[in-house]
Amino acid sequence: MLTVIIDAVHAMKNILPKNNSHLSRLCLWIDDLQKKIYQPQHQSSKQRLRIAVEQLGNKTIETSLAVINDLEQIAQNHPQYHWIIMQILTTFVRENSLYIPQEEVTSNLKEKVSADIQAALTVIARRDVNKDPENEQLDLSHTDMRGANLNKANLKHTNLYQANLAGANLREANLAGAILSAANLEGANLYLANLEGAILSAANLEGANLEGANLYRASLYLARLDRAILKDAILDGANLRETKFSE
Repeated sequence: MLTVIIDAVHAMKNILPKNNSHLSRLCLWIDDLQKKIYQPQHQSSKQRLRIAVEQLGNKTIETSLAVINDLEQIAQNHPQYHWIIMQILTTFVRENSLYIPQEEVTSNLKEKVSADIQAALTVIARRDVNKDPENEQLDLSHTDMRGANLNKANLKHTNLYQANLAGANLREANLAGAILSAANLEGANLYLANLEGAILSAANLEGANLEGANLYRASLYLARLDRAILKDAILDGANLRETKFSE
């Protein structure tokens, strides 16, 4: 029906004078209607998801930010797509923020992730975990997330193997059971973080703030804790074999 109306308006343009006020108002109305119809909310969630996947990371940061926002809305309103979207976002982070070997990284704790990577991490961190399927795991391994803001993030059981989280804000984050083997957490803020049962084997925690952190039964085998703040940290049952503390 809309196509018929548009064709009729175009035909009228060839007949009526160009300065016809009624025709001008009709053209403006048609333009406004087209914009409204083709806005994301008028598309099916499946269409929006497909378009988002095609656009994510392929254009500007501004486009990526808009797409990430749209993906979060779809995940919130359509539970059947929740986990798929979390996987899309973790893949986006892994592919666009690749891990840099520690020996190649200059020790700059003020380094920050890009705005689109931070936006993706924020959506992941504040997702509704009740919609996560059982026995599934978020994969953020081998990623460069230096300086990321993950305050109160829910990253329980997340795979963060060899992730670079130097200078990251993980204050009150839930990292229970997370895999942080060989991760770089130098200077990270882990104040009151829950690391119960987390695997931190060979992790670099130099200068990290672990005040009040729960490390109950965590594995810190070969971890480096030089200059780390451990005031009121819970270390009951933790594996501290060959852990390096400040001398």
